[in-house]
Amino acid sequence: MIEIEGKLISLDIFQKQFVCDLSKCKGACCVEGDDGAPLTEEEIHWIEEDLDSIKPYMRKEGMEAVDRDGVYYMDADDEPVTTLVNGGECAFVRFDEQGIAKCTIEEAFEDGKSQFKKPISCHLYPIRVSQLKKYEALNYNSWHLCDPACALGKELKVKTYKFLKEPIIRKWGEEFFNELKLVDSQLEREKRI
Repeated sequence: MIEIEGKLISLDIFQKQFVCDLSKCKGACCVEGDDGAPLTEEEIHWIEEDLDSIKPYMRKEGMEAVDRDGVYYMDADDEPVTTLVNGGECAFVRFDEQGIAKCTIEEAFEDGKSQFKKPISCHLYPIRVSQLKKYEALNYNSWHLCDPACALGKELKVKTYKFLKEPIIRKWGEEFFNELKLVDSQLEREKRI
């Protein structure tokens, strides 16, 4: 682990390579798993505020789940997560012509209909953030569904943190991302010694 600005960062974020390969995984991370996507209180507010603009992008099943249950529920750890359709995929997922899961929140944002891009937990994946007493912990989450992303990352030689530049800057700012680059350079120098 490396500590930067009160964050404990797993070395895997520098060492593992990762590039989403939607043509192979079909966006399975939006469909599989035990719970919805983790949300912050602020994100719940944004989704609820823009829900009327997001709904036209949603599937009927997703709209029905949100109308019935709201945009989130509390998971087993008492943390808010996106509502699911019948305990399966995220309510905010739709599928394109190739069967690839698409985020309707993000689509509304890209069309200028929403102020909110998508949950930061989704944008940062495979980095998972947890709050410790004194630190935020940034860990690399290994999931077999992302094997194609790991293979493409290796092929293209793209480290996880570099693939996630946009969401890292969105969450913690450009200065923090530049600190990650400095740490990575130092780790590379140490490997060569």
